[in-house]
Order: sequence, then C-alpha cells, then structure tokens
Amino acid sequence: MAFERPSIIRPPSEWKSYYLPITRGCSNNTCSFCGYYGSKLRLRPLDEVKEEIDALALYKNSGIFLSSIPRTVYEIGKMWYGKRVFLQDGDALIYPFSKLKGVLEYLNDKFPDIERIGTYATPKDILRRDIDELKELKRLKLGIFYQGIESGDDDVLRKVKKGADYSQIVEAGRKAKEAGIALSVTVILGLGGVEGTHRHALETARILTEVDPDYGGALTLTLVPGTPLYDEWKRGEFSLLSPFEALEELEMIIANSSFSNCFFSSMHASNYFSIRGMLPKEKRRILEELRDVLTRRDLSLLRPDHLRGL
Repeated sequence: MAFERPSIIRPPSEWKSYYLPITRGCSNNTCSFCGYYGSKLRLRPLDEVKEEIDALALYKNSGIFLSSIPRTVYEIGKMWYGKRVFLQDGDALIYPFSKLKGVLEYLNDKFPDIERIGTYATPKDILRRDIDELKELKRLKLGIFYQGIESGDDDVLRKVKKGADYSQIVEAGRKAKEAGIALSVTVILGLGGVEGTHRHALETARILTEVDPDYGGALTLTLVPGTPLYDEWKRGEFSLLSPFEALEELEMIIANSSFSNCFFSSMHASNYFSIRGMLPKEKRRILEELRDVLTRRDLSLLRPDHLRGL
C-alpha cells in the first residue's frame, strides 16, 4: 500500500519547521482519549523520504518545482526558513534506527544549516533505544523529544491505556536527558475525571518533578468523537471537569511540582486560561495569576468554548 502523507499535527513550538513525514499514525494506538486511537502505523520507505528531501533542496536552492512531488512539499517549503525540521507523524522515533540515522544524515548533508530536528516520542520509543543510539541521534541534530506524560497517576494511565506506567515514563525522560536531548512534555488537565481530579493533579506534579523536563505544557482534555473516552462520557461513565475545576488542577500541579529550569505554559488552544513562564523563577507570579482567576470565578476571563480546540 502506498504511503499516504499524514495531516500536520505538531507541537506549537514547531510552527517554523519543515514537516517531514517518515511514519503515519502511531504504534501506541490504544490511548482512549487520542485522535490516533485505532490508527495503523505506516513506515515511509527511506527512498521516498530522500526523494522529498532532494525535491525540497532543489526548490530552496533553485526555485524548481517537480510535478511528481506533492504540492504540500512546496507549500511548506516556501515558508520554511531552513533551521528546524519536525519528523512526522505521531510516532516517528519508532522508525528503524539505521533508516532513521540515514534520514538525519541525508538532511544534514542537504541542509547543513539545520539547527535542530524534533519528533514526538512515546516512552517506549525512547526506552527501546540504547543510550549510544540516542547520543548518535543527538549528534545528528535530533535535539528535542516531545512526550505526552498525560498523568502521573498509574490508575489513570492504565484506564486510558497509555501503554506506559509512572516508572517507565520517568526512566524514559531520564534516558533522553542523559543523551543530551531536550525534553518537552505535556500533561492533560481533567484526564482523571471529577472523581480522580485530586490524585491526578498531585501525582502529575510528582512525575513532573521526577522527570524535570526542559519544557512543560498543560492541555485541557478535549473529547474526540470515535474514541473510547468520548463513548464513556456519552454513557455517563466519565465526568468532565468544569473550566474552573480544570484550573484548580493546573494550580495544584504548579504549586506541588519542583523544576530545575523549565519553561511551562498552558498556551494550547484547548485551555481555558493561559499561563507561561520559567519555573521555579516565576512560580509565585504564575500561582498569583491562577489564584486570582479562581477567586473571581468570572467566565469572561476564560477562553470561550467556541474558541477552544485541539
């Protein structure tokens, strides 16, 4: 079956990157909240990846279009400033090591001014690589992993079929850092539901402290039709948090976590209220902002539902 180019799903910080697909879908396709649920992982042939890199280089160097290359390559390429690349899709780190190394070497050869390459990485993706492999990827400018922690509560991780537990997530984070690869993690407010909110928040603060990432972000649970968690909610088996309950979780996470030096934000469009800043340096200011909103309980201070999204 021919490889079908995936839609562009990328971290907000990769907005200036070139999006290079080497996989489609996700091997960990059981997460009950995720739009990748039930997706089938596809690996793109290495020759096809190199063909796209060649076409991009020809276009950037000479302005030449090839009719055999998808128009998307040129639409992304014309806005690309040549410094960063993001490997798609949701599970690019699962690409066989020798082939992944070949992709990175080819990118560096064709675009020697690239500063950083990034990718999503599941905990198991990282753990299946030995440290020498990770260091080799780092040498080839794979400089950041984006990892969804989601929760530090093992009960929540098990219920949503994350495919990794607390200890595996911590181990993966430490392994990435040992290799010198920056780590950007996300957690999901409301993933424990109303019943599990307190434990979810406190355990998430605990795992963030242990992982101690370079970047951290909070998303607010947004149910995706067709996923098991959406169906649970429709049946009344899962209770969504109210906007202020979600912010109470965020306040609890910030208050109870400790970082060495982490840029943390809730700027994602799924959130009701945005905070951003360096932790621990700006912890007091961030908590004051959150507590002010929680005290006032004024809905006009929050992002309205029609402007929220994934």
